[in-house]
Amino acid sequence: MLQKFNPKNEGIFIHVGGQLLPRNEAKVSVFDSSVQGGDAVWEGLRVYKGKIFHLDQHLNRLRESAHSLAFGAIPPEEVIKKAIFETLAANGMRDETHIRLTLTRGEKITSGMDPRLNQQGPCLIVLAEWKPAVYDNKAGIRLVTANIRRNSPQFLDSKIHHNNLLNNILAKIEANVAGADDALMLDKDGFVAETNATNLFMVKNGHLLTPFPTACLPGITRKTVLEIARELNIPAAEHNLSVTDFYNADEVFTTGTMGELTPVVEIDQRTIGRGNNWPVLDQLRVGFDTRVAKEGTPLPF
Repeated sequence: MLQKFNPKNEGIFIHVGGQLLPRNEAKVSVFDSSVQGGDAVWEGLRVYKGKIFHLDQHLNRLRESAHSLAFGAIPPEEVIKKAIFETLAANGMRDETHIRLTLTRGEKITSGMDPRLNQQGPCLIVLAEWKPAVYDNKAGIRLVTANIRRNSPQFLDSKIHHNNLLNNILAKIEANVAGADDALMLDKDGFVAETNATNLFMVKNGHLLTPFPTACLPGITRKTVLEIARELNIPAAEHNLSVTDFYNADEVFTTGTMGELTPVVEIDQRTIGRGNNWPVLDQLRVGFDTRVAKEGTPLPF
């Protein structure tokens, strides 16, 4: 599942601090807060056939994350949208595109932890790449349960979509060592939270279940899936779920902007469900594709 370099991205332009720059010139200062302490927030967005899916929801979460971290002078929404549109236009991107939108606390006057050293305001980065969904949505993926736990609100609230991703990276390393595609992460009490990169759902006896969003990011794709389930009259609820619940599920799948809806075929070398039989997931995928076709913010070019 290792992503590969796409030659189409060799000459892309990236928006950094108000400037459109070629890939090899797009840099931040060594004094930037993202370098100094991972002090930044981010969003992943996807472009489908001339429209950005759920743009306003992503920008709202970016703003709320920055506000939670007490960023000063958060750029207005229209400024961020303009930077996104300019980047996509410069690269001729209207489909099959993933946007990594980052807002750092900005450059410091000297190295240090104190946010009062950030006196130039936040730095906005718009990195758009030619990139399809990163998982194999037909064959599915394999997970392994990680030893590293997902943060709870008493440590670092997962509702803040921050750049300090070291616990997720450590979990991913465990998955790599085990030869799995990704890691399943538990909360401090041993309940399933999410994977190192996505939200998780399971199906049991026709009921759609997902962990409470306490130690996981309440993802926008996750929210969309719950809405589609209601429209399709699929019983859906949030629950405290153990790894054993997932082992014995009829279906398990992940959700996220980078991978969309992806079946999980194995967890800790236990086969999930009945092979390639995902009746509930298949219904949800049709509903998701329908939304993608109908919804989204049109590109102004």
